[in-house]
Amino acid sequence: MKHKILNYLVVCFLLGGLLLTACKPTTPEPEVIPTDVPMAEEFVGYTLAAANCDYGGFFESIVATDKYTVTFNLCKSDPAFLSKMAFVPFAIYPEEWIVSTAGEETRTSEGLEHPIGTGPYMVSEWARGESVTFVANPNYWGEAPKAETLVLRWSTESAARLLELQSGTIDGYDNVGPDDFAVITADNNLQITYRPALNIFYVGMTNTYAPFDNVKVRQAIAMGIDRQRIVDTFYPEGSEVASHFTPCAIPNACDGEAWYEFDPVAAKALLAEAGYPDGFETSLYYRDVVRGYLPQVSNVAQDIQAQLLANLNIKAEIVVMESGAFIEASASGQLNGFHLLGWGADYPHVTNFLDYHFGKDTQQFGVIDPSIHENITAGAQIADPAVAAPIYTAANNAIRELVPMIPIAHGGSAVAYKADVVNPQASPLTSELFAHTDPGGRDVFVFMQGAEPISMFCADETDGESLRACEQVMQGLYGYEINGTAVEPVLATSCVPNDDLTQYVCTLRQGVVFHDGSTFDANDVVMTFTMGLDASSPYHVANTNLWEYYDYLWGLMNK
Repeated sequence: MKHKILNYLVVCFLLGGLLLTACKPTTPEPEVIPTDVPMAEEFVGYTLAAANCDYGGFFESIVATDKYTVTFNLCKSDPAFLSKMAFVPFAIYPEEWIVSTAGEETRTSEGLEHPIGTGPYMVSEWARGESVTFVANPNYWGEAPKAETLVLRWSTESAARLLELQSGTIDGYDNVGPDDFAVITADNNLQITYRPALNIFYVGMTNTYAPFDNVKVRQAIAMGIDRQRIVDTFYPEGSEVASHFTPCAIPNACDGEAWYEFDPVAAKALLAEAGYPDGFETSLYYRDVVRGYLPQVSNVAQDIQAQLLANLNIKAEIVVMESGAFIEASASGQLNGFHLLGWGADYPHVTNFLDYHFGKDTQQFGVIDPSIHENITAGAQIADPAVAAPIYTAANNAIRELVPMIPIAHGGSAVAYKADVVNPQASPLTSELFAHTDPGGRDVFVFMQGAEPISMFCADETDGESLRACEQVMQGLYGYEINGTAVEPVLATSCVPNDDLTQYVCTLRQGVVFHDGSTFDANDVVMTFTMGLDASSPYHVANTNLWEYYDYLWGLMNK
């Protein structure tokens, strides 16, 4: 049983005048209670509230209005609210765990490898460099996993992953190599499941470093890379050259002009006009991690390096970085050359692509021009795509003109499985939920991805391999349907909006128990969002402490 009144006193003592408060009702006159009737525990609901909406974020307040109801009051309309809530960084943690692990040393040791959630699996062991083993949650509120044990492994080489599948040491693997599609299709012992190309691979630049502070340099590079050649040479079927940053299957994604055509002559002339007739020297950074948006990492890097030299006389030295260090350095704008990165849809809305990458506080590309971030902020508040179209046209055209990055490809990808695997998954959001997949009646299901998770405290992670691991353990108020993009209730039974989408009242599922035995209620929701949103809170402690998704998609309080 949770001791809510005790926690109320602890929280108030720790936080004092901060935003998290517990509102205790007025105590009525005492009444005589028969000794043979147990006294019900009093529920004291927490509130996270901003002083006002001037901080620029979405939340005015989040209120535990009763034990199983949470009211989200927004500063502005958010048509993507439920899609965001379904995203695993916003999964719910138990209040007790948040309080007990608040110190940085405790949070990192307890949370990075053994998160406490409500999902169908629990982490049993993380053998660093080898595998993560999950076991079925015996107290899971939903349908039990098809396999008692899930093992997550990794390899950067698609050929190695295929060999493991052929030899029977794994049951499935992600990101089939371009040359392996035909091999798998022809093998009766294997099957392939295709994933829609809801992703983007791009070449990034940070405009706080010369010569990338010159817009003509960036425009020249945009015209000087043969993007069609890259797709034709290195990408599998189902891939396409990117006309815009966001895949066109998403509403408002491709409003505005298409990207520059390849024109090396015009590119070289513009580079000379910018003051670099003989090109320049720089670096080209990447991490050697295969993803759906970048299936042949080193080959693509070498091709871009060669194109830059041949077409623009730009000499780019290749620098391969460790995955976690690369993500942190690129996100914080510390890379002084080109960097190769991409993005897969976390939720099927244009805000997921544009707001994260081009919001006002984004550091990856340097300083974001108001013509970009002001338009995407305005567009994010409009539910009707037709009404939002002119605003997204302006935003996409500003991105094209100012070239913070160069969109290369929307990569087709697939997941391969043994032929006897039932309900194979290839989520368009890469949010596979392996509890629903039956590995041919076997007790252990082994899946291989492209890299090891960085951590499993996914409230503060953006890495896809980390997020997939967290998906098996953590749950939010909403989730995504299997192999689809529609949202469905999970820890909530419903979230009902008002007419202008500035308030969502969420009714919570009852009888849910966390992996540590604590019971789920409304205060867990408020405390989770306090941990993520309130930068002044003692609970706002994580791995990188960037809290990127909380910041870019909702806006941090008290920064």
